[in-house]
Amino acid sequence: MKLLHSGKVRDLYEDGDDLILVASDRVSIYDVVLPTAIPDKGAVLTRLSLWWFEQLADLLPNHVVSATDVPEEFAGRAIRCRRLQMVPVECVARGYLAGMGLEEYRKNGTVSGLTLPEGLVEGSKLPEPVFTPTTKAPVGEHDEFITFEDVVTEVGTATARELRRITLEVYRRGSELAAERGIIIADTKIELGWAPDGTLVLADEVLTPDAARFWPVDAWQPGGPQKSYDKQYLREWSQTLDWDRTAPGPEIPAEVVEGIRSRYIEIYERITGQPW
Repeated sequence: MKLLHSGKVRDLYEDGDDLILVASDRVSIYDVVLPTAIPDKGAVLTRLSLWWFEQLADLLPNHVVSATDVPEEFAGRAIRCRRLQMVPVECVARGYLAGMGLEEYRKNGTVSGLTLPEGLVEGSKLPEPVFTPTTKAPVGEHDEFITFEDVVTEVGTATARELRRITLEVYRRGSELAAERGIIIADTKIELGWAPDGTLVLADEVLTPDAARFWPVDAWQPGGPQKSYDKQYLREWSQTLDWDRTAPGPEIPAEVVEGIRSRYIEIYERITGQPW
């Protein structure tokens, strides 16, 4: 196999006509890869993505060829997938105000050029889910909000509308299934690519704790940070440090590593209903 790309978390290999997408145990926050790995993280991301791909299969096709026909050393954390031409923007849906969206709203009352109601606070539920695309920054750089018009400039009007539709459909379906399990999906980003025939295909990972914010319904309380089953725990720990969010990132203490690992495993079990 030939290594084609090494990202913040995933490594991509060429294997004949297919690609092998390997989820590592690396973890990143603020687009910086931290030097400490999180045990089992790659396996959780892979297994949860595969579960979601099945739940979303009637909405749109995905890139999965096989979850088992992968090199032995990557078993459990790799997917054999088909080649796609990746869409050059990050497709993000938000149903609640948090993270980058909250920061942008506090500055000017908008996110990705969309004006939101006045008086929202951290954790507020939005009147309806919104499409808030960002740039797709290389490793070490930060994603930036772009407007829908920017997406139109990048890919054309018809494709931009389809990206928005698909992103919101994936978010709505995911939110409905998660709500049945007592979980709020506050926001998520998805990766889409074009198949050779021009069909848009769901790729990479989907609705994992690396790509979404998961909050327990029974603890949701707008007005401050929410209890979470995602990387927010790690972000909050990093905010106690004298760190400027640039590389190299700080080493993660053992108790924080275990806190992240346990959260990832718990959300996998709550969402899928399957024991880890």
